[in-house]
Amino acid sequence: MWAFIKKHSSPKYFYRLSGRLIPWFGWFCLAFMVTGLYYGLIEAPPDYQQKDSYRIMFVHVPAAWMSMFIYMVMAVSGAIGLIWRIKLADVIAASSAPIGASFTFLALATGALWGKPMWGAWWVWDARLTSELILLFLYLGVIALNSAIEDKRTASRASAILALVGVVNIPIIHYSVEWWNTLHQGATITKMSAPSIHISMLIPLLLMAVAFKLYYATVVLMRARCEVLERERNSSWVQELASDSQSK
Repeated sequence: MWAFIKKHSSPKYFYRLSGRLIPWFGWFCLAFMVTGLYYGLIEAPPDYQQKDSYRIMFVHVPAAWMSMFIYMVMAVSGAIGLIWRIKLADVIAASSAPIGASFTFLALATGALWGKPMWGAWWVWDARLTSELILLFLYLGVIALNSAIEDKRTASRASAILALVGVVNIPIIHYSVEWWNTLHQGATITKMSAPSIHISMLIPLLLMAVAFKLYYATVVLMRARCEVLERERNSSWVQELASDSQSK
């Protein structure tokens, strides 16, 4: 089992495998994105209260989901790097941080665009909004640590510790609507009873959620490949790869 993990987590094996996977993830991402946007922005009926303003949820909600999902990927990868010292885990954690920060910013920006016509304000210090803003600061902190510390291993350890400490914010974001009296809408899909959202709106929302995950998979693999080459630039396989590309 350990030999299998060691083989599949080696930078050289990852570089070759990810090169094959990226085009597949990319094309599937495009297909799901186009389909989801078409059904969400054109085919789905207007909401009886919010009219067409609700359509921003097809971007806002998946972006918010991704902001938490990517943070957990980053934190788990950081923990694996700390405990088992697997280089690829550090690479995935470092590569995920800018993508997660982008999704978090997108969730906050689209939420503000929705909040102005619905709440009459671009921003309120709602529990969920505030905890989501803290999540953005955590992402930026991880990015800053990775950039400020020259030694990659030391930077990975420091950012992993910060990411693990920040995990406490994830359940706060998720349960903030239940724990505090907030303006933010409660759960409509993940609650135990049937989702209180019409199927014509639920399907494009789920399509967009899949599209965003495929986008993350595509971009994180692209960033990780570059990070692997940077960290392994003195290894023989990278030098051979560089020699082959120059000869071509």
